[in-house]
Amino acid sequence: MAGPDLSAVPVAAAASSGFRLSKEHFAVAVPVALVTAVGGFLLGLYVSKRSCKKGQVNTSISKDSPKVVHSFDMEDIGTKAVYCRCWKSKKFPYCDGAHAKHNEETGDNVGPLIIKRRDA
Repeated sequence: MAGPDLSAVPVAAAASSGFRLSKEHFAVAVPVALVTAVGGFLLGLYVSKRSCKKGQVNTSISKDSPKVVHSFDMEDIGTKAVYCRCWKSKKFPYCDGAHAKHNEETGDNVGPLIIKRRDA
C-alpha cells in the first residue's frame, strides 16, 4: 500500500523562502547565543553591584572612617536627646529634622531616635 500523495498539500512560506539552517550553522549559533546570554547576565550583575554605591545611606558623614560610631554617657544627655537616623542632618549625630524632607522625597518613613530620662 502506497502512502498518501502529499504533492497537493501547500508548503509553508518559511520552508520555501530559501532560509535553511544547516547543522554547521546551528553548531556555531548555539554556543554564540549561550556565550552572549551568559556575558550579558554577568555584565548585568557587575553593573548592578557597581551602582549599589548610590544606594548608600551615609553620603557625607565621616566618610574617611571605616565605621561611624558616636558614644555618649547617659549622665551627659540631660533629660532628653534626639539623634539622627536618616544621615541627612547637618548637626549629625543630632537630629535637625532633615528626615522630613528625605521622607517626602523618597516615600521613606524614617524618624529620629529619642532618648528621655524617666521621671523619678
